Amino acid sequence: MNINITQTTNSKLADIDFNDIPFGKYTSDHMFMMDYDNGAWGDFRIVPYQALMLDPQSKALQYCQCIFEGMKASIGMDGVPKLLRPDLNIERFNLSAERMCMPLIPEDMFMQALKSITLCEINWIPKEVGSALYLRPTMVATESSLGVTPSSTYTFYIYTGPAQPYFNKPVKLITEQTFIRAVPGGTGEAKTGGNYGASLKAGQLAKQNGYDQIIWLESPAFKKIQEAGMMNLFFVIGDTVITPKLSGAVLKGTTRTYFIDILKEKNINVEVRDIYIDEILEAYKNNNLKEAFGAGTAAVVSHIAEITHGDIQMVLPADTEKISTMLYNEITGLRAGTIQDKRNWLVSVKENILTLS
Repeated sequence: MNINITQTTNSKLADIDFNDIPFGKYTSDHMFMMDYDNGAWGDFRIVPYQALMLDPQSKALQYCQCIFEGMKASIGMDGVPKLLRPDLNIERFNLSAERMCMPLIPEDMFMQALKSITLCEINWIPKEVGSALYLRPTMVATESSLGVTPSSTYTFYIYTGPAQPYFNKPVKLITEQTFIRAVPGGTGEAKTGGNYGASLKAGQLAKQNGYDQIIWLESPAFKKIQEAGMMNLFFVIGDTVITPKLSGAVLKGTTRTYFIDILKEKNINVEVRDIYIDEILEAYKNNNLKEAFGAGTAAVVSHIAEITHGDIQMVLPADTEKISTMLYNEITGLRAGTIQDKRNWLVSVKENILTLS
């Protein structure tokens, strides 16, 4: 596909302090866009970052027909931008699209869009180890209609922004036993806006009470562990790493997949199964709960310092996060180029595939 580029005449790059780039605060100069109409994608373009034109009754706004992804581009010692296993993000995006009755995007088209915007914004990629250019592929329904049916038209776009590590200090969590984010059979596996909107109230209350985020428990019993905020959860009990299995209510995290693959490769016991809060409480009581951590694109690893469940507070041992630290260093080292990519997970972004308009 030919991608036409309209370059900005007012770059924001000189105004950015790359030593102070909180997650999500800044966006780069350009965005990739394409539109879906009459059963096909077209009008491939890179334009200056700009607002969208949406009809007030578009189905994205009225019925939350919108999905997104989160991924990173980094620059290693060779100066070449790289994406880490973008095929997983493309696969998950299309699974979200299928669940929300939205059109799929061919993998080669998606990949070219990712590479093109990364090349265009190469100067926005932070050089500090652990930092990256965050990419946010998004699709929104654009048809104006109040009929509760899927839209016939869509806009897909990718915008980017520089980011430092997120949640870089240990977090305090509390289990949620009132509000529900997702249930099996719902849209919990889809990265759609409604899931995140449904999570805000519980997260807000947790922060008002001194916690960083919540652990979702599956209703109606509120015993089975799902996620921590929007992160996948891992626990180390004895010499075994456990993480909840996918149930339709747990997001299929790409970082979760990295971790499971690395643990298996290093012959570390890992179990993907249902996990109940009572098992975690018992392990803590027996001094067998060694680590707990979240996994996600923004933070990679979020070490968990405390978990509160009802009137029980579990304070995890400090400075013993051996497995989570190993996983963080493995992913960070791959992105930085200090660890050899023996698995062929990195996709280089170096070919010239841009067409100036």
